[in-house]
Order: sequence, then structure tokens, then C-alpha cells
Amino acid sequence: MTKHIGIVACSAEGAALCYRTICAKAPHEMGEHMHPEISMHTHPLGEYMVHIRSGNWKGVAELMLSSADKVFKVGAEFAICPDNTIHEAFEYVVEKSPIPWLHIAEAVAEEAVQRGFLKLAILGTKYLMVGPVYPKTLDKFDISYEIPDENDRIRIDQIIFEELVNGIFPEKSRMYFNEVIQKLKERGCDAAILGCTEIPLIVDPKDCPLPTLDSTRLLAHSALKEAVGK
Repeated sequence: MTKHIGIVACSAEGAALCYRTICAKAPHEMGEHMHPEISMHTHPLGEYMVHIRSGNWKGVAELMLSSADKVFKVGAEFAICPDNTIHEAFEYVVEKSPIPWLHIAEAVAEEAVQRGFLKLAILGTKYLMVGPVYPKTLDKFDISYEIPDENDRIRIDQIIFEELVNGIFPEKSRMYFNEVIQKLKERGCDAAILGCTEIPLIVDPKDCPLPTLDSTRLLAHSALKEAVGK
């Protein structure tokens, strides 16, 4: 028997990509047209942003816990959150959650170790790039990291919140990500964390200056492994 996956979503595009990835990969493990049972709940992104913008991570945690409680009540046995930024509230969440969680940054770090990367570029919202989510995790894995300079952080954040979360993926924005990643490559990075779950929808690994670590799909793969017992 596989475990029932609970998805605690925040923004629609990243959550949808995570869900689709689980369903697409599962038949390789479970047989044709099969995937684990999956339940998803999300509060509106706007409700999260009120707390994120004010730095109220306990408020973020309460929304996450509300979703976790809902998916637990319909049978979910563990939870994932396809949103990197709100993992800053993770420690508050796991203390009170009715079910265990997988951590998105740990899925990324484990893949980085497996592929032999030593210095990662962190891309995501401005809250993520300057926040503790990836530094705390990467430090545990003895992996170093860099973030874009301030002007690039501001522009990336604008692209995420004005375009990507709304399903808008302009070519000029895709090329901008490549330009920023090239700068980080010149600062010694050997791979780039796509640390907003919508970034994998715009960055193309085929022409990206660095190998990419797709946080959304890596979390989905970790969830599938947990669900099938591997």
C-alpha cells in the first residue's frame, strides 16, 4: 500500500507543477495510470502575502497548519509544501502538525550532494534569497552558496510576483534569469537552485549557464519515493 500524499499549496502554478510531476512519474513505479492518493489544500496566496510582507512567520505557519489539518482529515499520511519561501515557517509547523513533513530544501540538497555540486546559486523570492531556508539546510550538507546582488534580487522578485505566479512567462524574463545565473557562475557557483516553484516553468536547463536544481520536481520525486516506500 502506498502512502496518501498531502500537498499544502501556496501559489497555483508551483503547486500544479508538483502535482503533475507526481502523477507523471508514478506509473514508472506503480504501473500504468497509477499514482498515490493525493489531496491538496491551499489558502489564497494573498492571505499568505499579508504575513510574509510583515515578517509574521507564525501567521504563515497557522495557514500551513490549517491546510495540513484539512488534508490529514481526508487521509493524508504526510505533507509537502511546493513553495520555498514559506518554509521559513517550517519549524513552527512541524511542532504542531498532525502529520510528518518533507522539506523542499533537503530534497534539493540531497540531489546536489548526489551530483557532486559544491557551491549553489540561490534564486527565488527576495524573502527566500536573503532568508534562512536554504542557508540553514545547505550548511548541514557542507554546501556553500551565493545569492544575486540587490538589484537582481529586486527584479527577480518582481518577475515572480507580477508574472510567474500569474502564469505569465515572457522570453525577456527567461533571458534575464540566464543573465543572473551567468553572473553567479562567474562567482564560482557550479549549479543553480530554482528556489521559487514557478521558476522551473521559465528557466530552460538546455540553455541555462549552470546545471539546475529544480526544487519543485525534486520535492515531487521525494514525495513519490516516500509514498511508495523507497
